[in-house]
Amino acid sequence: MILFTFLQETAGGSSWSFLVMMLLIFVVMWFFMIRPQQKKQKELANFRNALKKGDKIVTIGGIYGEIDEVKDTTVFIKVAPELKLKVDKSAVVKDMSDVQTK
Repeated sequence: MILFTFLQETAGGSSWSFLVMMLLIFVVMWFFMIRPQQKKQKELANFRNALKKGDKIVTIGGIYGEIDEVKDTTVFIKVAPELKLKVDKSAVVKDMSDVQTK
């Protein structure tokens, strides 16, 4: 009888340690994977909302240009002296204003 009670307590303790271990794994995954990704997305959204005329940018497709006009959801990019492209703001991924061109 005493041995049976001891086994039940040990089995119950291992289930608690399993739950604690799973919780710990989830917290570590959130801290190292989910949290940095959310931070990166927030920075990108702030970058896209702060776009203004004259900024040099790169799109997802690799098109380099200078912003000519900014609307609510789109931007007009000057790619050449007589060529402007209309792209969605979500396609703008990088600021190239600080990079010098050759």
